[in-house]
Amino acid sequence: MAQTHSIHEEESHGSIGSYLTGFVLAVVLTAASFWVVLHGGFSRETALIGLAVLAVVQILVHLVYFLHLNTSSGQRWNVMAFAFTVLTLAIVVIGTLWVMHNVTMNMMSR
Repeated sequence: MAQTHSIHEEESHGSIGSYLTGFVLAVVLTAASFWVVLHGGFSRETALIGLAVLAVVQILVHLVYFLHLNTSSGQRWNVMAFAFTVLTLAIVVIGTLWVMHNVTMNMMSR
């Protein structure tokens, strides 16, 4: 008789504790972002850097706790697809900024 294997054998789904930890971290990071903006005591550059750092940390929290992205062998293709997406997005964004900067420099009178 042929053995049947489930497609989801190697998937690890989070526990209630894992989801609660991710939720609490996400709420704390969101509250910290609001506090940075509403506090008003920071310079513009400091606030932007703080918000960028909090945003990156929140992305990582969502990837780890809610999307279960990790470095296990079962997640290798997911990590590679995510890395390709990030690389493509970086190329598009940086290329757009570069083109727009060159257009501005060449079209504006100095």
